[in-house]
Amino acid sequence: MSSSVTARAATFAQVLKRVFALSAPYFRSEEKWRARVMLLGIVALNLFYVYVAVLGNEWYGRFYDALQNKDSVAFWREVGVFGWIAFFNIAVQVLKFYVTQLLQLRWRAWMTRSYLSRWMADRTFYHLELARYAGKDGHTPDNPDQRIQEDMQIFTSATMTLSMGLLNAVVTLMSFIGLLWGLSGNFSLTFGGTTYQIVGAMVWVALGYSILGTVITHFIGRPLIRLNFTQQRYEADFRHHLVRVREYSEAIALDKGEKVEREQLDLRFGDVLRNYLLLIKQQKNLVTFTSFFGQAAVIFPFLVAGQQYFGGAFQLGHLMQIGSAFGKVQESLSWFVDNYDSVAVWRATTDRLTSFDDGMRAHTEREDGLQHSPSAMLQTDDLTVALPNGMPLLAGAALAVKPGDSVLLQGPSGSGKSTLFRSFAGIWPFSKGRIQVPDNVAFMPQRPYVPDGKLRDALTYPNPAADFTDDQLRQALTDALLPDLAARLDDSDAWSQKLSGGEQQRLAIARVLLKKPAWLFADEITSALDAKAESELYKRLSDTVHAAGGAMVSIAHRAAVGDFHNQRWTLVPQEEGTGTAGGARYRLNTSTAQPTAA
Repeated sequence: MSSSVTARAATFAQVLKRVFALSAPYFRSEEKWRARVMLLGIVALNLFYVYVAVLGNEWYGRFYDALQNKDSVAFWREVGVFGWIAFFNIAVQVLKFYVTQLLQLRWRAWMTRSYLSRWMADRTFYHLELARYAGKDGHTPDNPDQRIQEDMQIFTSATMTLSMGLLNAVVTLMSFIGLLWGLSGNFSLTFGGTTYQIVGAMVWVALGYSILGTVITHFIGRPLIRLNFTQQRYEADFRHHLVRVREYSEAIALDKGEKVEREQLDLRFGDVLRNYLLLIKQQKNLVTFTSFFGQAAVIFPFLVAGQQYFGGAFQLGHLMQIGSAFGKVQESLSWFVDNYDSVAVWRATTDRLTSFDDGMRAHTEREDGLQHSPSAMLQTDDLTVALPNGMPLLAGAALAVKPGDSVLLQGPSGSGKSTLFRSFAGIWPFSKGRIQVPDNVAFMPQRPYVPDGKLRDALTYPNPAADFTDDQLRQALTDALLPDLAARLDDSDAWSQKLSGGEQQRLAIARVLLKKPAWLFADEITSALDAKAESELYKRLSDTVHAAGGAMVSIAHRAAVGDFHNQRWTLVPQEEGTGTAGGARYRLNTSTAQPTAA
């Protein structure tokens, strides 16, 4: 066997292995018995559908013989038989469609929930994005939203359609090939003065015709797999940028960035159009051949068997049976020809889902270099914090914060202050060492997440609003200097668009005042507030955590914030070759905070 054939066989085996790996979990899940029964039902309906087709082929012979013999009694009898055949044909198709769609729906629902659970578990969604943008792994999946929303629908639908179509083709071939063999009789072929008798000639003709069509189809349509894969990626990138424009509409409008964003959208849409044009051209070539191939198959058996019919070898009904049986055999053998475009889309979708699955599995199986455990105080031991490219920002850090402390973390922009907080939270995968963090802790980013929907849900996020009374919610908003929102708890809106940056920060502070955590890590949480509001809210936050017996660690650039902290951590840049531990770019100095001069 040639190396190219071996490579193609290996690739086909890999595709089947990937499909099995994606499909098997559902049929082994808690829904396995219902799924298996429905699948067996679909298989049975396909088998019955082929049986009805065999009855139809036999009907062809009797019906056309009745026409040729001008036998009116037989004619009307066969019309009645056709009615029953048509009834069962329609009933089987409708039932098969319904059960197939129902199985696809349940399969997609289970698969989507399963992947959503894995994607959202252990902060996988966050780490995959970090790995992708860091460029550490060229195989990190892009656009997981498309994988979950679109690709799973395509995969489940295409897998059911193609697998049942292939089963139907195999069963049809097995049912009709013997019939066609018997109908063909012996075919005489004279060559070089010698006459040869070919047994089952129409079977060999159908086989040769289909093999030729399959080879040509594969040669023409092979690029479709790559083009479909690329098309899905370009479509997802274009849609992703549209969503970002919507999310950052205000910032783009204030910066007058419409022209730049339009150019970026045009570039991405240009990729979509260029690849789609290539896809159309390739599909045009494929459709041209398959259309010719299908039309020629209609007349081809009559061209081959017509000479015997006109010679009186058999009647019209026999000829029509040959044409019908040839069509079924040829159609079965040409399943690959007729479904090549669908197979290409399915193959591309399978590859995308497999890469997504592999990416999540690699994250789950990774060795975590950071040991995270609970404690009554914040304490680190031999903590190293690095960038995604491996460059250490801080190395060998031993830090401690006891209940009652207030620590202000400062340093140059980009020195890793927020990254250190991410390590404290246990979400930064590029850190190692040991961290002990108390329970009842809250982490506040500079830009809080404000979900759309009712205001009460945005205020209590991620806790259920039912955990708090309306009076508690209104009091938290008032204490966070948002009294105007206290009467709008049940209003639904896109709050991330309607509230200003300062209002969003105050809403995040209201969450903390509402939930009263003992430990608070605050990252530039008042950067959008005026000095008076900042001072008042910091005092309330400090009183809240200390009343609960905890501590506060803050990142802030404003000197006045230091009045609410009794310790200061400062990240100091280090020049290369200074002997910093682990070759880190920064050293962390600790000192007692000095109050701001009056």
